[in-house]
Amino acid sequence: MLTNQILSAARIVGLQTRRNYGVSAVLLAKASDPIQQLFVTKLREYAQKSQSAGGKLVDATPEIQRELKQEMEKLAKQYGGGQGEDMTAFPAFKFEEPKIDPINSSA
Repeated sequence: MLTNQILSAARIVGLQTRRNYGVSAVLLAKASDPIQQLFVTKLREYAQKSQSAGGKLVDATPEIQRELKQEMEKLAKQYGGGQGEDMTAFPAFKFEEPKIDPINSSA
């Protein structure tokens, strides 16, 4: 009797899940929200500008570029970067094997 109740409950949940999925799929297919559509449009526009800028700042004025350069120089001084060193690159780590003296030396 308990298994029959569990099976019927599972069927009802499965039916409701299919109905909810079917309704939400139709709603997600249409972006009728103007704010959502504007957001998607701006994202696509920014992606195009970013690609055409070639990895640099998008719509950057000379003042903003000068400020970025000053901040990068300040970071280089603060964290020990030398002149001409790229502070935006991930640092390269070199780990060398330590020299270990043998425990049992047969000399």
